[in-house]
Amino acid sequence: MGQAGCKGLYQSLFDYKTEKYVIAKNKKVGLLYRLLQVSILTYLVVWVFLVKKCYQDTDTSLQSSIITKVKGVTFTNTSELGERLWDVADYVIPPQGENVFFVITNLVVTPNQRQETCAESESIPDALCYEDSDCPPGEPVVAGNGVRTGRCLRAGSEQKGTCEIFAWCPVETKSRPAKPLLGEAEDFTVYIRNFIRFPKFNFSKTNVLDTTDRAFLKSCKFGPKDPYCPIFRLGSVVSWTGSSFQEIAVQGGVIGIQIEWDCDLDRAPSECYPRYYFNRLDNRFSENSLSSGYNFRFAKYYRDAAGVELRTLFKAYGIRFDVMVNGKAGKFNIIPTVINVGSGVALMGVGSFFCDLVLIYFIKKSHFYRDKKYEEARDLEVLARMAESSQQSMAPDAAGLAEQPEVQDGGRAQENGCVCRQLLQPARSGHQGNGKVNVEQLQNLQTVEA
Repeated sequence: MGQAGCKGLYQSLFDYKTEKYVIAKNKKVGLLYRLLQVSILTYLVVWVFLVKKCYQDTDTSLQSSIITKVKGVTFTNTSELGERLWDVADYVIPPQGENVFFVITNLVVTPNQRQETCAESESIPDALCYEDSDCPPGEPVVAGNGVRTGRCLRAGSEQKGTCEIFAWCPVETKSRPAKPLLGEAEDFTVYIRNFIRFPKFNFSKTNVLDTTDRAFLKSCKFGPKDPYCPIFRLGSVVSWTGSSFQEIAVQGGVIGIQIEWDCDLDRAPSECYPRYYFNRLDNRFSENSLSSGYNFRFAKYYRDAAGVELRTLFKAYGIRFDVMVNGKAGKFNIIPTVINVGSGVALMGVGSFFCDLVLIYFIKKSHFYRDKKYEEARDLEVLARMAESSQQSMAPDAAGLAEQPEVQDGGRAQENGCVCRQLLQPARSGHQGNGKVNVEQLQNLQTVEA
């Protein structure tokens, strides 16, 4: 028994199995199947290969460097600063030209400050006092400008006053101007130069148009008519975000300049060029929102004739520009191509599976197609018992026909009996020998019985 099992297993290693297909002559299901095939093929060709370019190997580890340079001058005349000409060194911070730069548009100036004692600003809640004990000496004022000296200073006969502090005096008390000081900065320009490299493909590129015309950068400005010029007008950049330059210049804001590279390296390098997107990044849900705007303070120091150190404090409002770069590059590679083609072929099986469900479960003649698709296979012993029982039941019938020769068509009955014996004999011998029963013989036997 064990040897026979091992022998059968060994012989089965060299067997070849193939599928049996049932062709269903149903136009509706056939049309559905073709529509699914066309849809999957369209998805594979149009979306996977043409749109997403999944036949390419991609590199998203972009290496980038940004250089910025702002140009423009303006003239102001104020009581704090007098007549003054503003150039790039005055209103651009930092001056190095990095990927983040700030352009001053409005100022609160507190001139001639020196280190001495003075009253803290009344707008500081922690500086309010009623008596000297409310101002412990040596403690700094929370969110204030200096350190308490221990005295409470009151104006006239008022009961409430502010603590005296040691600080840069006089402290800042002026409010933000309602009109931007450098409103003409709208016409300033910024030159943005971007160098990129995709290390996987060793491909480098810059956003400056490759031309021998030296006057190109002096005359061009970025816009719909000149999308390859890297010089941007500040007013236009703000307007492309949906904001007004004069409004944002009052309290400041943050503008994002997005440079996106999408390079198809299967084409010429000249066809790899950047796309620019502009967005306002600071909160602008409400005009009076505390989270809107952008400002900071800085000071310029000097000494008077007596050698005393003085400074002029500036609270600068302006627009911060953040230049951000991202991108990807793609080039043909056989590995992703084979993977995506294989995935598309596998999707074809989904169409067959769906049509099978419709064919055997949802149409009117589903039971007919189900019987054709699925065959019932019985055990060999069951088939042998069926053959033996059929032979035993027909033996008496054959004997009865032999004893009645006067019945008409007796010769035909004897002939049928002979046929029955011929059919039963192989079935019996097969069962006794190797246990195999010929199904075709059983079907012929049933025909004879009928």
